[in-house]
Amino acid sequence: MILFFLTPSKSVIATEVDHALSHDEIEELCWLYGGATPIEGETVEGFFVGPRREMITPWSTNAVEITQNMSLHGISRIEEYFPVSSKNADHDPMLQRMYEGLNQDIFTVDHQPEPIKRVENIEEYNEQEGLALSPEEIEYLHKIEKELGRPLTDSEIFGFAQINSEHCRHKIFGGTFIIDGKEMESSLFAMIKQTTKENPNRILSAYKDNVAFAQGPVVEQFAPHDQSTSDYFQVKDIESVISLKAETHNFPTTVEPFNGAATGTGGEIRDRMGGGTGSWPIAGTAVYMTAYPRLKDDDGVARDWEDIMPVRKWLYQTPEQILIKASNGASDFGNKFGQPLITGSVLTFEHQEGKEKYAYDKVIMLAGGVGYGTKRDCLKKEPQKGNKVVVVGGDNYRIGLGGGSVSSVDTGRYSNGIELNAVQRANPEMQKRAYNLVRALCEEDVNPVVSIHDHGSAGHLNCLSELVEECGGEIDMTKLPIGDKTLSSKEIIANESQERMGLLIDEKHIEHVARIAERERAPLYVVGETTGDAHFSFKQGDGVKPFDLDVAQMFGHSPKTIMRDETVERHYADAAYKHDEVSENGKDNALDKYVSRVLQLEAVACKDWLTNKVDRSVTGKIARQQCQGEIQLPLSDCGVVALDYRGRKGIATALGHAPQAGLASPEAGSVLSVAEALTNIVWAPLADGMNSLSLSANWMWPCRSQKGEDARLYSAVKALSEFCLALKINVPTGKDSLSLSQQYPDGEKIISPGTVIVSAGGEVSDIRKVVSPVLVNDKNSSIYHIDFSFDEQRLGGSAFAQSLGFVGDDVPTVKNPEYFADCFNAVQEMIQKGWIMAGHDISAGGLITTLLEMCFANTKGGMHINLHNLAGDDIVKMLMAENPGVIIQVSDKYKEEFKEYMEENGIGYAKIGYPTPDERSIVIKKDEYVHTFDIDAMRDAWYKTSYLLDRDQSFNGCAAQRRDNYRNQPLEVRFHEGFRGSLESYGISADRRTPSGIKAAIIREKGTNGEREMAYSLYLAGFDVKDVMMTDLISGRETLEDINMIVFCGGFSNSDVLGSAKGWAGAFLFNPKAKEALDKFYARKDTLSLGICNGCQLMVELNLINPEHEHRTRMLHNDSHKFESAFLGLEIPQNNSVMFSSLSGDKLGIWVAHGEGKFSLPESEDKYNVVARYNYAAYPGNPNGSDYNVAGICSADGRHLAMMPHLERAIFPWQNAWYPADRRQDDVTPWIEAFVNARKWIENNK
Repeated sequence: MILFFLTPSKSVIATEVDHALSHDEIEELCWLYGGATPIEGETVEGFFVGPRREMITPWSTNAVEITQNMSLHGISRIEEYFPVSSKNADHDPMLQRMYEGLNQDIFTVDHQPEPIKRVENIEEYNEQEGLALSPEEIEYLHKIEKELGRPLTDSEIFGFAQINSEHCRHKIFGGTFIIDGKEMESSLFAMIKQTTKENPNRILSAYKDNVAFAQGPVVEQFAPHDQSTSDYFQVKDIESVISLKAETHNFPTTVEPFNGAATGTGGEIRDRMGGGTGSWPIAGTAVYMTAYPRLKDDDGVARDWEDIMPVRKWLYQTPEQILIKASNGASDFGNKFGQPLITGSVLTFEHQEGKEKYAYDKVIMLAGGVGYGTKRDCLKKEPQKGNKVVVVGGDNYRIGLGGGSVSSVDTGRYSNGIELNAVQRANPEMQKRAYNLVRALCEEDVNPVVSIHDHGSAGHLNCLSELVEECGGEIDMTKLPIGDKTLSSKEIIANESQERMGLLIDEKHIEHVARIAERERAPLYVVGETTGDAHFSFKQGDGVKPFDLDVAQMFGHSPKTIMRDETVERHYADAAYKHDEVSENGKDNALDKYVSRVLQLEAVACKDWLTNKVDRSVTGKIARQQCQGEIQLPLSDCGVVALDYRGRKGIATALGHAPQAGLASPEAGSVLSVAEALTNIVWAPLADGMNSLSLSANWMWPCRSQKGEDARLYSAVKALSEFCLALKINVPTGKDSLSLSQQYPDGEKIISPGTVIVSAGGEVSDIRKVVSPVLVNDKNSSIYHIDFSFDEQRLGGSAFAQSLGFVGDDVPTVKNPEYFADCFNAVQEMIQKGWIMAGHDISAGGLITTLLEMCFANTKGGMHINLHNLAGDDIVKMLMAENPGVIIQVSDKYKEEFKEYMEENGIGYAKIGYPTPDERSIVIKKDEYVHTFDIDAMRDAWYKTSYLLDRDQSFNGCAAQRRDNYRNQPLEVRFHEGFRGSLESYGISADRRTPSGIKAAIIREKGTNGEREMAYSLYLAGFDVKDVMMTDLISGRETLEDINMIVFCGGFSNSDVLGSAKGWAGAFLFNPKAKEALDKFYARKDTLSLGICNGCQLMVELNLINPEHEHRTRMLHNDSHKFESAFLGLEIPQNNSVMFSSLSGDKLGIWVAHGEGKFSLPESEDKYNVVARYNYAAYPGNPNGSDYNVAGICSADGRHLAMMPHLERAIFPWQNAWYPADRRQDDVTPWIEAFVNARKWIENNK
């Protein structure tokens, strides 16, 4: 039976129940649905947009779980439907459908599970199911039929196609290339592997696991002692390994961008969870490449460089929709899972040369990242007969069926039905629960995991067969969780429902592992065991086996792929531009126009529209993310994370790509991609210079799409391999996606440019020494240019050429790899010496973009530049060429040492200028030529594209407010007198290993993701910190009786379904033991409490701050109606709170990361004990529109405090995205004082 509820916002919530609900149960649901009213009757009239009936949404899964956690039983599905005016209303057909009235059939899928099929005609079945099997593979399957003496089942053929698809098995990379009639001596894979073979450097595991591992430093592990119950955090040393991985999710992102990119991010996180016998993801990266978004400004004016090819009748979504929805999806997954995204890139590109058309109609979505683990766990163990096969995570749904095969062919080749089947379903909160289990197992003294694998392409079949390996195994299908009762055996075996991990565990540990899973609310199923007979099968409850093959037969010995191609010389006209090399009164209007165009290309333009919606602070370990300077603009070259809270050892990561240059010369494209990744990461002080680094190379190529393309791929891989060998760095991981073309119904095929994206990662020796690109306004310093390329300035493949509709044959490269390495290591050494004040790489947009960007994040100051010492006389080429190189700022006090050092090491350099602190311009001179760039005008041009995209993702005019206000809201810092910044001054030490006797607890719910940084802040301040999960309170295992301070941590409990913290509050209110523990805690007079972010929302929902008020405080959606991520300024007013009173008058920087952070305060301002206000009233300085600019409030007695910003992510200077230069050497920021105050109050009031 389906009951309908009308919410205050007029949406309808449909609730499927298996019994008539009591009055109390209906009341509970009305509370849960935000004050909804039940609708009488079995139908609701009107037009509604809601989810497709066959796809149970993750929202529903979370909503149903909330009801279970509130002790409401018998509810199986909950979905929300939104009223629209007519059946022609806009909606997303990939995820939604139009309903004309709602009735009792809205969840009914008229579909019975299909029986097992014995396939008599494999050829026909291949075409019908879109399996992309080659004739050789079909022949191989006929051979297996003969061996078995029976026809193969649909599950076996479908499964074989998935696990042997190009997408999963990388057959082209392992294949033989015959080019111009000559067989090449190495496969692509062999050339890549050679880099690690010759230069293993720090690599411990490569090519054989979900991730690559490199040796890391000894770091501190901060974790609870026993994670099967509530227990105290402790610190121990571990020998670490560093993981590097990048994944692409191009096809699903093209079809349905939000979920495609979300599950791309989720899959990449699971890869880093599944390394060895388990490891920890820590930070992510993202790259988006699409066709031109064809943006129009507010006056409807288009951008002429986008008019290079006719607009296609887009198959699924427009390029702008893909850019916005894909980045929303990737951001949303990371935000909810709790993985920060710390560096990324965007490229939009279309080009027509003669009759050939190139564009990213088949888009690229790369999700990458870094992680770490223990050296103990970095290799998988051998499966033994009798090991238990365990699946952790979500249910099986009809999702991603055939994703592996469909990803291996041109998008648009198959019927919409087959491609729709590959639409993904993202549930980050479920994945976080699975991760919490894996995290706990890896943190224990004994890790019980034998092997671990993520669920991705080909679902259980791929995951579990790779788990048991040659040992073989039998899977009991009755033990697999089924979310959709209409699934056939084939669909159960091969669906790609995400958020699941497969684990192999020794039987004796199962009970302990199950206890941790139960505590974390991570669904765990023991689904089979290893058999030791090299045979793998899935067995139904009736004993029938829909899949029953030897492991050797499954993975096949299908013939080696042979790629035959010919070299085709293609030429691209060089950029045509007029330039007279003259300027009138120091102004050159033509040059201004050229630069302004370049600054608006998505690849060069401001990425604020991306960074403002993605969490860049969660974990509290982020030492460098995208935004820099006092006005926080995305300018960073690399991302850096700390490996522990001591804040020294860490990991850096950076990206590089150059597909425009790669069109003209695939070899140069590869070299420039590696070079860009390296000139981006050079600003982090690496533990062992370039030897610390490893690369991931992700190849996206339109193989077999036109003559010469496969030969170009071969040349590109060979060039990358040779360049890396010459640099002595390895490429231990990567991915290929070799069907990068899109076919349209009229037969037109658009080819995406062959692209390699390089991700670099490596150990950082001191995260506090990472160099910023922001110019220091010190006139006693000089600006130097160091060219890494050893090549002439060339404009081929540049953003400048692209802005004029050209590619150009004349592309730069790196002429001398050894010299490049010398330049790299010289910059590294100067960073270690402390000589470099600021530095930025030269890449997209050329030298002028680098110089301008170095000034953008300052409110004042400029540069005087003289190009006299640089070779060449074409000012456009000098300013716009993208030859790899860097710009550094060095204090004049090191002038002589710098000169001597560079000459001694044979590194060429040129002094090109100096800062001008009192002028807001960049003056460029070359002999008689002078031109003055207005920095702020250029910054407006650079920011414009970000505004145009932000306009379509932010509501209530917030994009325009952001554009108008960002430059007028610089960060300000004011410390109270007496703040010394040292640990000693507070009487605390990071070396403490013994209990203090002052007890605090962090309280978390499923979906909480900010607990570790909070626990450490309390620990450092002198507390003994207990880890308490809601299940501990609900079960009565934990009562909080000996605890004096509780902290409700940040995150997305229950994915914010039905309102932030609503489900969390329900778990307290409707579970007697949890409610009793909380009530007793608040009844005591010796207690303090703090709620941050999601915890703040919980305290407000439970009315814990001002229960005496007639009108309740509420937390509402941000005015922008999107997640807001920023490092911004707070002011601490005079207040009487325990934690913040001593900070009164301070102005401090702090992180915000929330979607529902708006304080709605219905009483007059003087009725609230306000402890923190945003520095600026206008958005984005006030990120959510809170009344009275309030960021935090406190109970009248000062003991219970709720605030949205994350002080626990800003207790160290290195965590702050901007900090006064003269205080960066401090141990701590004033925020630590709040925690110390709390501890001292408890000591005095116990």
